[in-house]
Amino acid sequence: MASNEFTVPAQYEDLTPAPNVDKKTLNRMVWRSYWLQSSFNYETMQSGGWLFAMVPGLEKVHTNKNDLAASMYHNLDFINTHPFLVTFVMGIVLSLEQNKVDTQTIRSVRISAASPLGGIGDALFWLTLVPITAGITSNMAIEGNLIAPLIFLIVFHAALFACRFGLMNWAYKMGTSAIDSLTSNMQAFTRAAAIMGCFVVGALTVNMGGTQINLNIPNGTTRGLAAHTVVVSNEEAENFADLAIDTETAEAGTLGMTDEDGTALKAADADGNVVDCGIVDLGNGMSSVTYGEVTVSDVSFSVASTLDTVMPKLVPLALVLLLYFLFAKKNFTPIKGIILMLIIGILGALPLNEWLGITWWTGLW
Repeated sequence: MASNEFTVPAQYEDLTPAPNVDKKTLNRMVWRSYWLQSSFNYETMQSGGWLFAMVPGLEKVHTNKNDLAASMYHNLDFINTHPFLVTFVMGIVLSLEQNKVDTQTIRSVRISAASPLGGIGDALFWLTLVPITAGITSNMAIEGNLIAPLIFLIVFHAALFACRFGLMNWAYKMGTSAIDSLTSNMQAFTRAAAIMGCFVVGALTVNMGGTQINLNIPNGTTRGLAAHTVVVSNEEAENFADLAIDTETAEAGTLGMTDEDGTALKAADADGNVVDCGIVDLGNGMSSVTYGEVTVSDVSFSVASTLDTVMPKLVPLALVLLLYFLFAKKNFTPIKGIILMLIIGILGALPLNEWLGITWWTGLW
């Protein structure tokens, strides 16, 4: 094919620097950059979308048709960069094309500028901007705020537009010196952004994580006395005076005033206050009688309460760390992670209390 026979020259035919590209053309290039991924392939990655975005600028700086053909041809070389920061590379390359730098230098600069942006873009957008804005607006949505999704989209795309248009103009004016400005503190910036991302993920885990292991294990019973007070006639009050019981062996519902030794029982009223059982003559032929009713309550060991005393939100944190391990070490995909969480949630909702005699529930978070 003819395209295979074309050889990119080392130098352009017209080496006269072109006039500055107007802002309207730069903005056209930015809008076209949104199509960077449109012809993505595993041979040249984003090259088709890259050339589509660069064409308005290349047509401005190369009036020589042969130079334009050569420029378009080598701009179809392999390129893979972060879609949100691609205009930074476009501005640098356009500046070199305008000054008619040799083609090999342009190719090298394009690759060297594009490659580091993947980590920077991920740290800036996916690990910082998205978790922060999504965390804030999702809490708003949970509280019933209908415009929360709209706020998220506005904030996200406002930052995206600012980066695309701002980087295009800045990189074009700075030329290759923009690479030094960006990469000089790249390591520190990436580390700071990664730390911020971890902080945000931790905060989201605490605020949004609702998974609980409400596993209650039976642990015997406990006995108590519930106080009741009634007003009866003095004759009826005498019937209560002989209610002597052994609180350790009496069945639930048994009424009593004294123990077997004749000592007045102590019981808890509805407010939890401890009162003495006994009879008080009201002086009008009526008496106030306070007696106790034996209660027997089941006691269970709560796993959730125990875990919360060790560390609140320990279960959501464990799930996040599990997913991180699977994604980082076991090549798990997000879809597999979602399916795993669904399986855990379904298993947790099973009526194990009917099968094993224990109470168990867990909810997806």
